[in-house]
Amino acid sequence: MKQKQTLWTKNFTIITLGTIISCIGGVAMNFALSFVVFDNSKSTLLMGIFSAISMIPTVILPIVISPYLDRFKRKPVIVGLDFLNGLLYLCFGFFILKAGFDFQIYLLFSFSTSAIGTIYQQAYTSYYPNLIPKGFAQKGYTVSSMIYPSVSVLITPVAAFLYKQYGMAFIVYLEGISLLVASFFESRIDHVEEVHGEGKFNWNAYKNNFLEGIRFLKKEKGLQKIYMYMPITQGISEGTSSLVIAYFQTTPTLGIAMYSMFTVVEFIGRTVGGIVHYKVEIPKEKRFMISMLVYYSYAVMDAVLLFSAYPLMLVNRAVCGFLGINSATLRESSVQNYIPDENRAKLNAFFNVAYSMVSIVFRLLVGALGEVMDYRICLAIFALFQICCCYWIMQRNKECIKPIYNQTY
Repeated sequence: MKQKQTLWTKNFTIITLGTIISCIGGVAMNFALSFVVFDNSKSTLLMGIFSAISMIPTVILPIVISPYLDRFKRKPVIVGLDFLNGLLYLCFGFFILKAGFDFQIYLLFSFSTSAIGTIYQQAYTSYYPNLIPKGFAQKGYTVSSMIYPSVSVLITPVAAFLYKQYGMAFIVYLEGISLLVASFFESRIDHVEEVHGEGKFNWNAYKNNFLEGIRFLKKEKGLQKIYMYMPITQGISEGTSSLVIAYFQTTPTLGIAMYSMFTVVEFIGRTVGGIVHYKVEIPKEKRFMISMLVYYSYAVMDAVLLFSAYPLMLVNRAVCGFLGINSATLRESSVQNYIPDENRAKLNAFFNVAYSMVSIVFRLLVGALGEVMDYRICLAIFALFQICCCYWIMQRNKECIKPIYNQTY
């Protein structure tokens, strides 16, 4: 009797569990870090500087490490770096228990974990598609796209409570333990990787492998446009998140508790959207059209977000959550399945470098403007800029982008 095919194989289940576990600590840590700098400085500019400097490794390391990852096994990198990062978090937790808040030390720690996380992310994103059974790409990436928002809504209110009651050190310890547990789960994956190198480092092979990725990208106009637009929209999202935090922190009727609830409704929207996307196979010829609708709608919702009453903000984020999970899944599953496995880490690296460079610029720019401009006006300006970019980069080049989104996989 023929065995029924399923998404939930042993390896996919393990990588999903490992991701969830590490994400629990990561969400709590990111939430606490986003507030601890502002709480101690009351400056959006300093928040921007902190975020920008922390992202420097994401500009340099992806290009350096990606040719290596495309030639050698990625699982040992994933397991080893999760374990190393876990130890680093535990050591940092011990330090801040003794020393308290020190901007320079926090910055050094964030820079170090960013470097480790950048290498980890390159290995993870290029390895993950190999753990999704053939024919289940849309469902697999739907599950992946739902992990962070699902964990976020459950953990963010908890993190807000822990941060206020027990301080930063407790959350740092939580992340350290989560990473160690995640590395244990990931070590149980038994997928046999196809190695594209000879098992040892060779400079000429490294250089040729790097150039191969550049040659491939030069031929792919559609990928070029996607890699041009997505860093802009994600950079704006990352940069303007500090404005939303600052707005909630400085508005008497809002605050940290209401901000944590702010994430709950976005999760509800993402959950509903994820369930729909998991159950309903979107016709391939409609993927690009739906994605474009989401890109425009999301920017418009951002533009009006902080001008709305709090109940309407919640509605706004619920709708954005529903739309965002669908566009993210469509883009990720389309792009990752379009790129050959031997070029995936390199092209993901190009994207991550572009994203990081643009994000650094927007974090600094948004932080500086937030010092002199109304938070609401500032967010609206960047949202309108995003709409213009969507039209000029994506809409006007749809003929070369459509084949990527609308492919069969």
